Amino acid sequence: MPIEGIKFSSASQDMLPLGIFEAAMIFPCPTGSIRLKVEFVVMNNCTSQHFKLGNYYLNIYGIDINNHKDRYFTIGKNKRQKFDFPLEKREITVIRQVKSVIKEKFVSDQLIEAQISPELTVEMKEELIEILFQYREAFTSDNEPLGAIKGHEVEIMLNVERPYPPLLRRPTYPASPRARKAFENHINELMKLGVLRKFRNNEEVEVTTPVIII
Repeated sequence: MPIEGIKFSSASQDMLPLGIFEAAMIFPCPTGSIRLKVEFVVMNNCTSQHFKLGNYYLNIYGIDINNHKDRYFTIGKNKRQKFDFPLEKREITVIRQVKSVIKEKFVSDQLIEAQISPELTVEMKEELIEILFQYREAFTSDNEPLGAIKGHEVEIMLNVERPYPPLLRRPTYPASPRARKAFENHINELMKLGVLRKFRNNEEVEVTTPVIII
């Protein structure tokens, strides 16, 4: 399942979640095994041989995992009886499935209005979509309204030191109610996208808008 709107971090590094998959965890016990249905987050920039489970989550069920030389867990108040984890390693084949779900969502969200040439074969269309998916950071999103591709950042070079150029020395001009309303709507949209923002009177900024609507 894809994941959105949640941020993960480890120490000072941001973790990049790929998606969530559900798994059944079984803790064997002679008096009755405990089966928990948990959700795991697959990270793109994190490799680990173990599952990561929160201690608070496990303590609710009376399970305590100890990170010793030999990893083991106890159940309930009986701390003397230790249960070992199986030593066999099993590969988790969910990364490809998670990627497929994210790719389908990317196509439905970003390429829904795209017009792909009908002259392309099915293989060529799949290769094109795969390339677009690899560089999907270039597309706008809620978190990146202007795209997050590196190497094509927008730079605005203005002379902010005296003497100001003639365009910055122009006096304010009146605007009709219709034009004023259009300006306000446009500015509000730019503020929602994070392109513009308000600043305090005593705040020093490098670039400000040269147009004042009266």
